[in-house]
Parts: sequence; C-alpha cells; structure tokens
Amino acid sequence: MTSKISRCLTAVLLSTNALSINGFNSFVPQNNVGFANIKRVDAQSRTVYGHHDKSSQLAMVADAGIADSLSAAWASYNVALEQNPLLVKSVTAGAILGAADFAGQAIERATSDEEKEVDVARAARFAIFGLVLQAPWNHFYYLLLDGALPPTEDPFTTTTGVKVVIDQFIQAPIFTVLIFGFLGALEGKTLDSIKKQLDDDYTDTMLANWKLWVPATVVNIAFCPPVLRVLFLNCVFFFWSIFLSLKLNKDEEVLE
Repeated sequence: MTSKISRCLTAVLLSTNALSINGFNSFVPQNNVGFANIKRVDAQSRTVYGHHDKSSQLAMVADAGIADSLSAAWASYNVALEQNPLLVKSVTAGAILGAADFAGQAIERATSDEEKEVDVARAARFAIFGLVLQAPWNHFYYLLLDGALPPTEDPFTTTTGVKVVIDQFIQAPIFTVLIFGFLGALEGKTLDSIKKQLDDDYTDTMLANWKLWVPATVVNIAFCPPVLRVLFLNCVFFFWSIFLSLKLNKDEEVLE
C-alpha cells in the first residue's frame, strides 16, 4: 500500500511537470529544440522564445527537485509509519495540535485590544493531548472499527454509513468528554470545575463537532486507506483544536 501511495503521489507531481512541458511545446514548434534551432522567426522573436525556453527549463528542474523531495519525504513517512505506527501517529498529532494552539493564540492576539504573550504551557498541553490521548485513542479505535466492519472497495456503502454513525454518535460524544477532562486535568482544574465546564460547553461543542466532523468522517472512512486515517484526522484536528483552544480559553478569561 505504501508503494502504491508513493507512486500515486509521484505520478501526480510529475504529471504537473508534464503539463508544463506540453504547454510550452504547444507554443514552440515540436521539431525544434532550444534557441539555436528556431529559424522561422526573426532575431527578436528568437531572443524572446529562447528566454522562455531557458526559463521553462529552469522551472522544470526546480519543479522536479521539489517533486523528488516531496516524494522522498512521503516515502520516508510511510516507511516510519509501517515500522512504528503508534509512535509516528502520536508524534504527528502532538506537533499538529501544539501548532494549532499557537495558531489559536495568534488569532486571540490579533483580535484583542490587550497585549498578550505567547503561552507556551498552553500549547504544550495541546501537544501532550495529541501525543498521549488523541492519536493513541484513534489508532486503536480505528483498528477496532475497521476490524469489525472491514473497508469496502465502493466508498459509499451501508458499511460506510454505519461506521460514520458509530464514529460520530457513539465515539465522538465519549471522546469529547475525555478532551474536557484531560485538558482540564493538565491545567490543574478540580473535578467540580471540569464538570461545570462540561455543563456549560458540552452541548455547544458537540453541535459544532458534528458540523465539521460528520462530513470529515465520511471522507475519511470512504476514501482514506486505513493506515492513513489518523493522519487525515490529525489534519482536520488542527482546525478543530483551534476552535477548542479559543473556546476553552475564552471561557477561562470570562471566569477570571
């Protein structure tokens, strides 16, 4: 599966280069190569065409280098994912969720009249949440879900629908409680404080969750290979974590 995914990515990237080459070749006669062989235009035109030819060659070299780098990075990631799936998913989630909180703080600073410093500890809590809870939870959860209801070749089947319902109306409500509890515990909140926050924010959070995660889960289950489900989830979770970061910390400011 890894080799197929890597080959597909490489093919897509290289096809972009092919389109660029074909686009230029449709402008310059196909049987002429380079500046010196363009004989049916005047000297000024040859200079212009030659300039474009050299520029296109440089662009193609640069694009090929980027494509090779991306392909190599993707291949390395998939090798690491095969060798240490839980570790790679956890580290990826920690980095993404930590970055999401930094993004949330940047939004707060941009929209606030007060001077605010970067709260590294707050971002660290989200990173720890991704590393310790979010990625491991979803790693084992999807193993169980795909084991009980194996993926189908057709993306839109009854199996897909059942898995989305299980994910969003059984798993998600439970996991959202864990999010509140885990982040609250890391912040040093008491059990009563966590319960109060759940009473105040749980319903609104779940309504927002379904607006984002129902369509995202359909895409994840219908189209993503099982090995990449958590990676896709982590990418969507970047935006969800910004929402959580802003909501939970806005409530903290109101309490203060």
